Amino acid sequence: MRSHYSGNSASSGGSSTLAAPTLQRAPTTASAAGLQRSTTSASSVTTLNTRRTKAIDVNQPPFTKEYIDQYRARIKVDPDPEAHFQYGKYLIEAAKKVGAHAPDQRAVLKYRNALIQEALKVIKKQATSADPLPDAQFFLANCYGTGMLGLQIDHEKAYQFYVAAAKLRHPAASYRVAVCNELGAGTKKDLGRAVAFYRQAASLGDTPAMYKLGMVLITPSLGQRKDEKEAVKWLRRAAEQADEENPHALHELGLLHETGECSVVPKDDAYAKELFTRAGNLGYPKSCLKMGACYEYGALTCPVDPKRSIAWYTRAAEKNDPEAELALSGWYLTGCEGVLKQSDHEAYLWARRAANKGLPKAEYAVGYYAEVGIGIKPDIEFAKKWYLRAAAQGHGRSKERLTQLKLANNKRLARPTRQEAKDECVIM
Repeated sequence: MRSHYSGNSASSGGSSTLAAPTLQRAPTTASAAGLQRSTTSASSVTTLNTRRTKAIDVNQPPFTKEYIDQYRARIKVDPDPEAHFQYGKYLIEAAKKVGAHAPDQRAVLKYRNALIQEALKVIKKQATSADPLPDAQFFLANCYGTGMLGLQIDHEKAYQFYVAAAKLRHPAASYRVAVCNELGAGTKKDLGRAVAFYRQAASLGDTPAMYKLGMVLITPSLGQRKDEKEAVKWLRRAAEQADEENPHALHELGLLHETGECSVVPKDDAYAKELFTRAGNLGYPKSCLKMGACYEYGALTCPVDPKRSIAWYTRAAEKNDPEAELALSGWYLTGCEGVLKQSDHEAYLWARRAANKGLPKAEYAVGYYAEVGIGIKPDIEFAKKWYLRAAAQGHGRSKERLTQLKLANNKRLARPTRQEAKDECVIM
């Protein structure tokens, strides 16, 4: 029997497992919505042999061949360029899901490929028409920049479409033009032009551009003079728009209020804590790490609270932050009565996980644990291997320990108390 999907579309011709500390904590905020609309499937809702039909949620359209054919027919008589662009994006999502349970998957694959080609044709038309759609230009630029939809990666073409969209004052495209000029991707490096487009993107409300411009002016970099007043203005505007993808400005403002080193930002521990907490609740690892340290040592108006400290470190470690992983190693090393059970094994595993990411302090910790036998059988040669790794990155304590071992004919250290080990490996 011929497959339901065999017909052509309109354009078909063309180290060890680690146990995270078991602590209750607030659920993370749901991920911010991306460029593409929701792709949750809905079943076909047309009722046969009757005039009555259920309404289709346009934000959750079904991905069936019947619906695609109906959608295509409607678009042919729709003059709105935005509607055509949305149709192109729908086809891309449909190509991922249509026919998932069909028996003839070869026919489904052919049909899906045809949908992708149709989508590209639709989007290219909107990006290159006499009255181009900047969203389509930006989307196509991303496709060329990443090789999406089977296109060959072409940074020059990507840059051309970013520029075209930026000329139409597309915020995100303006930011990408700036990045391309800063890095020399698809065009020659031009720092002055990069800053100009960062300014354009920021003025159009692009959050990453606001943050970037703030950091450029406060550092300073990209050939700009230091301007703390303007830098803080942009960082504050970026912080006002902070979300899970753009929490960075909150953290940087927190650092400015923590240190008080900026002439236009007063030192304010309580407000710094508030900013770090907000960024941490958005899932920013650096802020989660900061709050973990605050509750461990009682900084920035925080009380000493092991449970909160471990919870914040855990959130950062879940984002693969090596500093947080090493901090959890320290907590497992000593344990905390009623909060976290002591475990040399877990202490070693968390340190090893951080060391595998190249953190010099963690590499030293693994060497130290191996030397004295914490969570691993004592092994002086294995310990020296990790000391050497850390020393190669300029870690002073590792260099000292290697020298001491050489002078002592590899006589290893006596096993310390767990708190002494924590002080030696984590708090340094």
